[in-house]
Amino acid sequence: MSLFLRIAIYISFLYLASELTLTMVKRSSGKTAVKRKDRGSMIIIWAIISLGIIMGFRYAHYGNWNPINYMVAVAGYLFIISGLVIRWTSIIQLDKGFTVDVSIGKDHRLKTDGLYSVVRHPSYLGIILFLAGLSLVMNSLLSVAIVVLPVVAALLYRIHVEEDLLLESFGEEYRKYQKKTRRLLPVIY
Repeated sequence: MSLFLRIAIYISFLYLASELTLTMVKRSSGKTAVKRKDRGSMIIIWAIISLGIIMGFRYAHYGNWNPINYMVAVAGYLFIISGLVIRWTSIIQLDKGFTVDVSIGKDHRLKTDGLYSVVRHPSYLGIILFLAGLSLVMNSLLSVAIVVLPVVAALLYRIHVEEDLLLESFGEEYRKYQKKTRRLLPVIY
């Protein structure tokens, strides 16, 4: 097995551990949440990411690698690093406003600066970039499809749920913000 794949397996475990820690630490509580509307999206995302990573490694390219495989893996690691930086920067920028479940806290303010001035959901963009990179390191088109496509679908559902709650909570202020920014990809979407 390639060293690149072994490292990717360790990174996967560390990523899942960090996300599990976030789930335990950054959940809204009945004391702080004014509104909650997760609609099962957190569980869906967790299940799809976990199964996607497992199945992606099942179909990963473990054979002899050529220079192109190594170049693809290096590109994958650049995506992984970019995704983690974007995800954690967005979490840090939201500070107490970040929760793993879809909720609005008592003192919740709409975040529109920092990464949030570029896209409305940078944390999800970070997840997509991370998982796209991980699947590129797997060096299999099937792995890319298995890991990335279901996660994008689950995150689009989550974004729909989240934006409904944000519109309900912030109304016209959120509509104006929507007009200025894209959901996930600057300029495109």
